[in-house]
Amino acid sequence: MSIRNLEALFAPRSIAVIGASNRATSVGGVVFRNLVAGGFAGPLLPVNPKQSAVAGVLAYPNVELLPLVPDLAVLCTPAATVPGLIAALAARGTRAAIVLSAGLDQPASDGRPMALHMLEAARPTLMRVLGPNCLGLSIPPRAINATFAHAQARPGPLAFISQSGALCTAALDMANTRGIGFSAFVSLGNSADIDVADCLDYLANDPETRAILLYLEAIKAPRKFMSAARAAARNKPVVAIKAGRAQESAAAAFSHTGALAGTDDVYDAALRRAGVLRVYDTQELFAAVETLARAAPIAGDRLAILTNGGGPGVMAADALITEGGRLAPLSATTIAALNACLPANWSRANPVDIIGDADGARFGAAIAALRGEPAADALLILHAPTAISSSEDVARSVVAAMAGESRPVLTNWLGGQTEGRARLIAAEAGLPGYDTPEEAVRAFLHLVNHKRNRDLLAQVPPAAASRLVRDQKRVHALVVKARTAGRLALDEPTAKTLLTAYGIPTVPTSIAASPDAAAALAQEFGCPVALKILSPDISHKTDVGGVVLDLATPEDVRAAAVAMLARVRQHALRARLEGFTVQAMARRPRAIELIVGATSDPVFGPVVLFGHGGRAVEVLRDRAVALPPLNEVLAQSLIDETRVSRLLAGFRDQPASDLAAIRAVLISVATLILDHPEIVELDINPLWADAQGVMALDARIRLAAEGAVVIPSAIRPYPDDLEEILSLPGGGTVFVRPIRPEDEPAHAELLRALAPEDIRARFFGAVGPMAHDQLARYTQIDYDREMAFIVLAQRSSTDTLAVIRAVSDPDQRQAEFAIVVRPDRRRRGLGRALLAKLIAYANARGLGELFGLTRPENRAMISLTKALGFTVQRSGDDMLMSLKLRSTQSKGS
Repeated sequence: MSIRNLEALFAPRSIAVIGASNRATSVGGVVFRNLVAGGFAGPLLPVNPKQSAVAGVLAYPNVELLPLVPDLAVLCTPAATVPGLIAALAARGTRAAIVLSAGLDQPASDGRPMALHMLEAARPTLMRVLGPNCLGLSIPPRAINATFAHAQARPGPLAFISQSGALCTAALDMANTRGIGFSAFVSLGNSADIDVADCLDYLANDPETRAILLYLEAIKAPRKFMSAARAAARNKPVVAIKAGRAQESAAAAFSHTGALAGTDDVYDAALRRAGVLRVYDTQELFAAVETLARAAPIAGDRLAILTNGGGPGVMAADALITEGGRLAPLSATTIAALNACLPANWSRANPVDIIGDADGARFGAAIAALRGEPAADALLILHAPTAISSSEDVARSVVAAMAGESRPVLTNWLGGQTEGRARLIAAEAGLPGYDTPEEAVRAFLHLVNHKRNRDLLAQVPPAAASRLVRDQKRVHALVVKARTAGRLALDEPTAKTLLTAYGIPTVPTSIAASPDAAAALAQEFGCPVALKILSPDISHKTDVGGVVLDLATPEDVRAAAVAMLARVRQHALRARLEGFTVQAMARRPRAIELIVGATSDPVFGPVVLFGHGGRAVEVLRDRAVALPPLNEVLAQSLIDETRVSRLLAGFRDQPASDLAAIRAVLISVATLILDHPEIVELDINPLWADAQGVMALDARIRLAAEGAVVIPSAIRPYPDDLEEILSLPGGGTVFVRPIRPEDEPAHAELLRALAPEDIRARFFGAVGPMAHDQLARYTQIDYDREMAFIVLAQRSSTDTLAVIRAVSDPDQRQAEFAIVVRPDRRRRGLGRALLAKLIAYANARGLGELFGLTRPENRAMISLTKALGFTVQRSGDDMLMSLKLRSTQSKGS
């Protein structure tokens, strides 16, 4: 379930409180008094068999005797009573309940948890349940406070969703102190039914909510969460705290990737991929959302700092550089303008120190000069109080000088009471203010990181120059062979063969069973060669003396193999030794050692890792992780997250490495682990990278045991199984496939080819040329919630001839469809073929209904849908076309 019946939770017309009480210290008493004090305008119905009235309101002995059906019920009764009460409320027609009671994880008389009985009682009528074991729910704009919190939340534009009730009360205190108000304040408790994703889906389209704040402890349904978070983040800022950041022990990891890709890193990657800004404490949470709500949009990560004190400026610059931001370079024009208005001893650099005796006029003149600096993406103004100038005058000058500025402007008024009035003047003018230089810089970086995350949701990757090398059958055969032999840790040659099947360059490697066989292989390869021990029980061969490089002759190889056996047996007594691997020595003296890997996270499933590789990989810990699937843009973003990316860009006489080749490896690894989820760990270390390209020198792969539970990907990958060559009724064929992000330019061309009357039929009004953000919503889709099939003349074509789209509600009950065919391709059966394919897809996905709207004059569309079984009827000024799908009929039969 998702948003079904959530309007009864967030906008109820009547509320019953089961267990309401006159006892001041009882949960039911506090909840009912909070509802009364909040001023809820609808009927409040206390239920208590022992009291005739609660807080002066007539009480009822049980649910059955309530005079009306409450939209929402709040349960404050012992856990054992909850399943029966939910059943009684469901029978009356109540559509939502808040269960404050704890202890429903305990077994009922049949041994099953009471929470399971509760859900079974709610399910037949699709009644929604918040909790159990939660603080409750507050909707201040509707005067609803159905919590046992100690204070009322103020009305405002922020929604707060928390998996911790205790944090709710602390956050409420902090918000009230700062004058922050809420559109919704939700304590999820155990999330037996309603979870974070459900709330995100509802609040993403709530007009009262301008931003959403999350406190997360764990995600139980990652694909559902990712879909909801990405959809919400496209509409409004979403800011999250994720608790539990400590790295669990990685000592038992098979691969470097398994040791490096910690759970918190994966949560970081998931939130970033969803467009969510992550912060690390509650104070930062509210500060971040204030900044996002008040500051202007930002274009980049370069900050100009203006200060009347060198110390604060240096502190701000330190914080900026440490956290990955950049100081904006000042142009000669800007420096000349500053020279004209500042004392001779100003800093002549960014931070711009205009000296401690600066008054309001000097601040205003310096701001005017800095506003002309094109390299600055934002301006931070730091002011320390002095006896020479008035802080209030400075604040007024700053406000006046910044009038009409389109870039973000942040302020820091250092000090206490003396700066209070200056802070207020700036705040009233809409300039965000912060207590310290570091907080102000952090706020700037919130803007930068939020923009980066949002941009990743909308960036268009270039069209692939060639199709991905992807021999799925070969890999499947290798996996089956290894599992049949009982070998879950693949030997190096097999691992490299598997990588080669996905187009990843490797060093040819062969197996030798003995020292003599190793010498023979060296003779065959041609020396020098590298020799490595072969054992399913040794992951890190160097640690046991199992690697020798640059062996110059076959005799050297034989001697090295004999010595290696002795060393390894000494260090790894119980390891099974199966021989050696021999490979030609690769010569890339200027190559940079990288690591590319993959592992399976227990929550989000497959993840890809990239970083600085080599023997010291776990010491350097320079790595970043991302959720697959990847494209060119996402792969480059993953590279940019690491420090080694600066080396790859080239330095001194070191040429830049082939970034396109590195991106190709990342995309191939991401595709490999999605195609073959039985691969649960993969390491390429080192992966050499230089201007010539990339080369995998060593690889290890571990498979899941047959029948083991494999965590699916948190993001549904591109469904290439839906690609199809369609035969048209009038003859000929076309290639049909799901839309991809790189189709944006062709999609824009398709829309430009439509006549004005086509635009009116499709969009029900005049629509001008679409901006990139709008087009991105049509081409960068969530395959778990929507589908768009495009038509190409053939697989290699780039021109889109037609598109059909279906967007489902989060519950997958129904989907709205729309179809566009290029004018010169009409009357050839394209529309009918596409709609038939969409109907088949919707049936396979289990959707209940397809519907669409069209104008009455669009007779061709009306005729087409009728021919395919749609019911067509008038809906206002339009025609509603609807088709009940077989999936619904089979469920109900």
